[in-house]
Amino acid sequence: MCARLRPANTDSRTGAVAEVERIVKQLRRHWPELNIILRADSGFCREELMSWCEQNSVDYVLGLARNRRLEAMLSEAWAAAQQRYEATGQPTRVFRELRYQTRETWTCERRVVGKAEHLSQGANPRFVVTSLVRESWEARALYEDLYCQRGEMENRLKEQFQLFADRTSTHWLWSNQLRLYLSAFAYVLLDTLRRVGLQGTELAQAEVQTIRLRLLKIGAVVRVSTRKIWVSWASAHPVARVFAHVYATLRC
Repeated sequence: MCARLRPANTDSRTGAVAEVERIVKQLRRHWPELNIILRADSGFCREELMSWCEQNSVDYVLGLARNRRLEAMLSEAWAAAQQRYEATGQPTRVFRELRYQTRETWTCERRVVGKAEHLSQGANPRFVVTSLVRESWEARALYEDLYCQRGEMENRLKEQFQLFADRTSTHWLWSNQLRLYLSAFAYVLLDTLRRVGLQGTELAQAEVQTIRLRLLKIGAVVRVSTRKIWVSWASAHPVARVFAHVYATLRC
């Protein structure tokens, strides 16, 4: 729904509110009662974005960069996690509910979930801030089941890089932006091919690069006549049956 280049000398939040507002309006035009949850890392944890979400009935769960105040608020859970790790030798997580407000930038106090984790490498505290209430999402589920699934979203972003989304080699922002748009369009097409055409096949869970190489990047002979264009593939194509299945599925 959005693939936007920005200058490298701007903050992570630059343009985020405008893009989220545009996307939310489009979604609600079709699904007025849709419950929307915005999930992002700490680079987008800014007052402007959280306030906009709160004013427009959009829930959010955002990574929150740790600081001394937050670490002090999590100190008891931190100690408990360390004690359990020393007793069992196994990685340990302890979650705590916090109420937190920055001294200068936030306009109000918000719900923060702190994760006190102790690993073999040492302590690994993490924090998220959210508008979701505890009755709907308790601390552990909020972090592990909702926020951490952001990693799967990042896998999809990495997939788009397989379609040359990182090729921004011209000297002008807008020509690079055009390349990014084309890469995004290509990803949507290949993802649709995967979801619809490849369902139930050996490539149903394949990455887009695998689909390109195994299914689409094949040699062919093209013959043009007065009335037709003939495309002939080799009969030895290793996934010919899959190709035929996709063709039949998409034609229907």
